[in-house]
Amino acid sequence: MATLTELVIYPIKSCAGLSVPEARLALDGLSANGVHDREWMLVTPDGLFLTQREVPRMATVTPRIDATALIVNAPGMPPLHLPLAHDAAAPTVEVLLWEDRIPAADCGDAAASWFTTALKAPCRLVRFRPDVHRPTSTKWTKGVPAATRFSDGYPILLIGQASLDDINEKLAQAGRAKLPMNRFRPNVVVDGIAAFEEDFVAAFHGDGMTLRPVKPCARCPIPAVDQATGIPGPDPLDILQAWRANPRMDGAVTVGMNVIVQEGIGQTLRVGQPLNVELAF
Repeated sequence: MATLTELVIYPIKSCAGLSVPEARLALDGLSANGVHDREWMLVTPDGLFLTQREVPRMATVTPRIDATALIVNAPGMPPLHLPLAHDAAAPTVEVLLWEDRIPAADCGDAAASWFTTALKAPCRLVRFRPDVHRPTSTKWTKGVPAATRFSDGYPILLIGQASLDDINEKLAQAGRAKLPMNRFRPNVVVDGIAAFEEDFVAAFHGDGMTLRPVKPCARCPIPAVDQATGIPGPDPLDILQAWRANPRMDGAVTVGMNVIVQEGIGQTLRVGQPLNVELAF
């Protein structure tokens, strides 16, 4: 038995997350208070997606939700209000996210100017259109259909608390500072399973819901970025390489599992909820 200990949505891809007490399950991920995970995304002027890999300062862009808007803050900037209601008249632009070309709604010049100033990098803000369906690759889902919005490839990222504890133990042994969970940017954190046991879970079950881990998450340099300051520090990948290089991912360092919703669309996940663990062997 595992316990769900944290739920996080990231309204704007690669910007700060929002820890929430509960979230609604959809085929394409989690939503809370009318906002979906990775519903907005920053792109270059020619439409290529941006993340903390290129612009670490994105970590300092913090969202909150009120009744009608996503309110975005950044150091030295006035708040930016993004209406929750979709603008049917917003122009559609094609954006490139890895190999996917996605029609998205452009959020206008005022938002583009705000983010360009805040990040000191030319960019535009786009929003996932409600009439667009972005299916995930079925290579790892064994044919089970799933979808996502502006996440890298799958709708939910899950990490066990014991996995972070193990990482921090190894970092401490190497004389390095411990890392908070937000460096690895999960949507779902669970406790009560062994370190990296999520790698071997066939499914987490609870209250008519089934979350199915499908693909290990290959890590990029983002865990080196302090999520409070946006300043990169020592990269933990050099330590992780010693025992987290994953042959299933061509030797890439993996932490956490990409998860799809197999059952329970429309149901609500809650912090503190118990989850039955079905192992894959």
